[in-house]
Amino acid sequence: FESADIVYNRFCKRGVLHRYHPAPPLPTTHWKVVKTVYTYDEVDSEVLRCYNEFTLANVLHHALKEQEASEQSARMNAMENATRNAGEMIDKLTLQYNRTRQAVITRELIEIISGANAFRVVTVTVSVILIVLHL
Repeated sequence: FESADIVYNRFCKRGVLHRYHPAPPLPTTHWKVVKTVYTYDEVDSEVLRCYNEFTLANVLHHALKEQEASEQSARMNAMENATRNAGEMIDKLTLQYNRTRQAVITRELIEIISGANAFRVVTVTVSVILIVLHL
């Protein structure tokens, strides 16, 4: 391969960052300059090819893990928002329910009091009629 470009979502504490990350393979001349590589291995073209493949695999693995972390973060944020919205909706509906219940109770009390007043008027009227009949 000549070059590779990776596009992934990068996880950060404030949210998800969309990132374009070019990941070109390291040229074989890079490994020839690094002296520590020669300490442990004989460097030939096969070893350099393996190093390049390993580097690309690490970059891909890192990108996949960043993507997974950002996805989980986005899901967590979405669930927090949904929970907050549900709580607000429950509060509004509870307030509406309590107001409606209070209105029904008030109407029933008015009906009871009106009925008691009507009964009192009827009782007084019947008493007056009875008094008039006795006279």
